[in-house]
Parts: sequence; structure tokens; C-alpha cells
Amino acid sequence: MDKSYEQDAKVFKALCDPRRLAVLEQLRGGEKCACVLLEKLDICQSGLSYHMKILCESGLVASRQDGKWTHYRLSPEGRDRAVALLQKLTTPGCGQSCDCCR
Repeated sequence: MDKSYEQDAKVFKALCDPRRLAVLEQLRGGEKCACVLLEKLDICQSGLSYHMKILCESGLVASRQDGKWTHYRLSPEGRDRAVALLQKLTTPGCGQSCDCCR
């Protein structure tokens, strides 16, 4: 299987869980510390870590360390890539790199 499909699937995996969608909604308001997400989402530390790992691996979320806490923010590049991927996959064409699909 093409390795790009594995990376593309990570975007959809990140979007298919209600808790991860709630995290994305929280991050729309700007960068948030993990401690804030824990409080607002009523989720345990290990649960948040699991979901944030998936969101970061998808490229939709970026993180940075500040002491013992991790801060998360939406990634504009990840968003643009996800939108382009969805558009590409849902636009009719023959699926080949030919002139009829350009």
C-alpha cells in the first residue's frame, strides 16, 4: 500500500472521534495548555494524551512544551492539507494522472 495513504488516513482517524472534535473546537479559540483542556473536556490525563497524540500525528494540531505542560494549537498547514485531501478524494475523475482529470 502507498505510504501516502497511511498518512492521509491519519487525518480521517483524527476527525472520527467525538472527543477529538471537542478538542479541535476548544483549540479554535487559540492555543491551550493541556491542563485547560483536561478541565474543559472532563477527561483524564491518559485519555487526553491518547487523543492529542492522534491529533498531532494527523498534522491538524501542533504542540510545544513549556516546563511540565504541553500547549496545543491548531495547525494552519495541517488544516489546509486536510481540506485539499478531502477535495481531491471527493472530486470526480478517472483516478489517473491524465489530461482528462486536470
